[in-house]
Amino acid sequence: MSDSSNQALRKTEIGAQASLGFPGSLKNPEPAILSVEQLNIHIKQLLEGQVGSVWVKGELSNFKAHSSGHFYFSLKDAKSQLTAVMFRGHNSRLKFKPHDGMEVVVRGRITVYEPRGNYQLMCEMMEPVGAGALQKAFEQLKLKLKNEGLFESSRKKPIPTFPKHIAVVTSPTGAAIRDILNVLSRRAKSIEVTVVPTVVQGESAAPQICEALKKAISLPGVDAIIVGRGGGSIEDMWCFNDENLARLIASSSIPIISAVGHEIDFTIADFVADLRAPTPSAAAELVAKSSAELSVKIKSAERMLYHSLEKKIKFLKESMRGLSKRLVDPKRRLQDLELRNDDLLNRLEMAMDRLVSDLNHQVVLLRQKLGNPSERIEKRRKEVLYLSSRMEKTVQFSLEKKRARMARLLGILDSLSPLKVVERGYSIVTKQKEIIKSSEQVRIGDSLEVRLAKGSLTVAVSELKGE
Repeated sequence: MSDSSNQALRKTEIGAQASLGFPGSLKNPEPAILSVEQLNIHIKQLLEGQVGSVWVKGELSNFKAHSSGHFYFSLKDAKSQLTAVMFRGHNSRLKFKPHDGMEVVVRGRITVYEPRGNYQLMCEMMEPVGAGALQKAFEQLKLKLKNEGLFESSRKKPIPTFPKHIAVVTSPTGAAIRDILNVLSRRAKSIEVTVVPTVVQGESAAPQICEALKKAISLPGVDAIIVGRGGGSIEDMWCFNDENLARLIASSSIPIISAVGHEIDFTIADFVADLRAPTPSAAAELVAKSSAELSVKIKSAERMLYHSLEKKIKFLKESMRGLSKRLVDPKRRLQDLELRNDDLLNRLEMAMDRLVSDLNHQVVLLRQKLGNPSERIEKRRKEVLYLSSRMEKTVQFSLEKKRARMARLLGILDSLSPLKVVERGYSIVTKQKEIIKSSEQVRIGDSLEVRLAKGSLTVAVSELKGE
């Protein structure tokens, strides 16, 4: 900035200070007390007056699309961030959808929001960094519609093989309509063609194309619709990337062929259409079969049908000759059947005789196996007597074994009896049937029972001695 500009800016600042009562004012050397509002107004005037419109590059953060339609977000880089806002009137013209993490370049002006004392960037334009806005919007809309299933081949309708009525939605003055009409007139003059005119370039083109397509769909007897235009830049063909147009094509009950631009050009309409043609001329060739080609195919099919029919007739004649040779006199046939019947009857009788003989033989064998019932009963009686004898011996042996074991256990028990101890000269002293083991259990004068080896004594305690 030049010296003269600096001086002018300094004069402006001094003037502002003087008018607001800032310290250093020429008219009022004493410092003045400002309200917060006055200070914010002064800062706003300085920022908006000096900074003006700027271009800023940064990463979107804290992005929020408010219900009012305004965008609120922050622009940040590695070291700083800046609060920004983009009102609905400006963001409605964006060709892409901003989101957190997207690097963008914005044009706007610095302003101060006085109630909070915050300064922010009021954005008027926004472009993504790296890819252009149109390409970014194209990729976003393509992904959105793909996720909704609008590109699935299962929902696409087949194009009629022999359409009688075709509607063409395009510019009536462009090269595309001339190419389509030339191809149709050359390949299939019998097809009725209805041109629904529309603008195919510019900001207002997408709504007009939608209206023209609705008219084409409502036409009576239309078998297929071609929507397209000639080649151009991505901006020229952008109207065919409109979301409303894509959804209208997808919802159409009539098959739609997209013929936009050249073979290398792709639009959203190409993906949602029932068939994508590389060029408008190719669309006409796809929808209309050539009369000459059809004539050649019909003649070829006629020749194949003739040869096939001739071959079939020859085969049937040969089959008839063979059947005629095999055909015999009915009386002769009846005689053969009677002979056959007699033969089968004889074979049946022989089989029955063999079956009866086999059954008789089996009965004899079974009788031999069965034997005399009296002998079997006597045999079983002897077995019972034998088993009864064995059982008695087994029970007797077991009882003797148990008696011996019991005698042994009684001997052991008798050896452990306290009466055996008494027999050796000891005695058992009890008090009210309780065995006395200590002098502490009795008192002087208590009556005790003394059990001896032979007989017992009743004694009275006259003296107690300790251990």
